Amino acid sequence: MEELPEAVDRHILDHRVIHTLKAIMDASGCTLHEAIDIFGVRYEELRRDRPDDFQVSRQEYGRNVYT
Repeated sequence: MEELPEAVDRHILDHRVIHTLKAIMDASGCTLHEAIDIFGVRYEELRRDRPDDFQVSRQEYGRNVYT
């Protein structure tokens, strides 16, 4: 995966899904669907490497987010 701006990780950890997708699209010029895929990969990496940095549980994370 290409280098993502630091803001992407901050947005993911702070549960700001829409901001994350916009930051990914702005940085890479990709489509929304591609940004969702990139988001999914980076989210899983962060959950694996930095689980204590998340503000909400895995179950709560995607609740009420519709893309």
